[in-house]
Amino acid sequence: MTTTPTPPTKTTPAVPADPVGKKPPTARSLTWARRRHSVARFWSSYRSHRAGLFGLAALALIALTALAAPLLVGGDVQSVTDAPGTAMEKPRGEFPLGTDQFGRSLLGLLVWGARISLTVGLLAATLSVAIGTLVGIIAGHYGGWFSTVLMRITDWFLVMPALVLAIVLATVMSRNIWTVIIAIGVTSWPTTARLVRAQTIAVESRPYIERAKALGGGHGHIMNRHVLPNVMPLVLAQTTLGISSAILTEATLAFLGLGDPTVVSWGGMLQDAREAGAVSSGHWWYLAPPGIAIALVALAFTLCGRAIESVLNPKLGVAR
Repeated sequence: MTTTPTPPTKTTPAVPADPVGKKPPTARSLTWARRRHSVARFWSSYRSHRAGLFGLAALALIALTALAAPLLVGGDVQSVTDAPGTAMEKPRGEFPLGTDQFGRSLLGLLVWGARISLTVGLLAATLSVAIGTLVGIIAGHYGGWFSTVLMRITDWFLVMPALVLAIVLATVMSRNIWTVIIAIGVTSWPTTARLVRAQTIAVESRPYIERAKALGGGHGHIMNRHVLPNVMPLVLAQTTLGISSAILTEATLAFLGLGDPTVVSWGGMLQDAREAGAVSSGHWWYLAPPGIAIALVALAFTLCGRAIESVLNPKLGVAR
């Protein structure tokens, strides 16, 4: 009697266990690792710009002072009825920067005004860059007659003086802090729009955009997943540079009497000094502090913006 040999059974080879016991990295962990590496590389390059570090340190100091204003000077520093000093006192021990026409401490007003000036500059620049980025990406992506119409509108805003348009908007709208933000934001976006449009056209000429379209990627997918991440470095640099311009515009509007009269800002302090006759009477301690503060903040943001531009586009540093 013969027995039929049984065929050998196939066994699945065992997957060797990870000697360390760690799980394989996920897509999200890899993404965050790349982001951390990019941030570390950006900071390493940024540290080589001394002017950028000086601007960043100055902005950090001013921002911390503005955030701590209620603790440093108190919330009643704006009160006219409870002013601790007499009108137009010269700088002395109790009032290092003197007092205004109501007897309020100019140092306290300067610290408190930093909150409004920085807030207006940041929000107005963000609004301006958001509008410019949206218009630039749409115009660069679609092209054709639609892009031509958008660019002609952009050119119209570009040739019109932004300050004049802001004055008109601030005049016809109610006088509050949001009016100033909107007036600055909707009049200063054309430069960003043209820069983003040019960058969008350059990005969409790359081969991987054609592959994404061939695989069925729609307009929204192309703009959100491919174009926007590539123009974000330009948008970041433009935002940093736009904040200084927005702060100067806010100070100009407040100096012209078009700001919010219920809040204290550096431009509003200059307007109050002009109305109090500080220019003609030689009360320099009323005029100099807010003017110097505006100049320092604008310079700090400009230095940071230039440093960011040099890091994101090394060719600019070589050209300079």
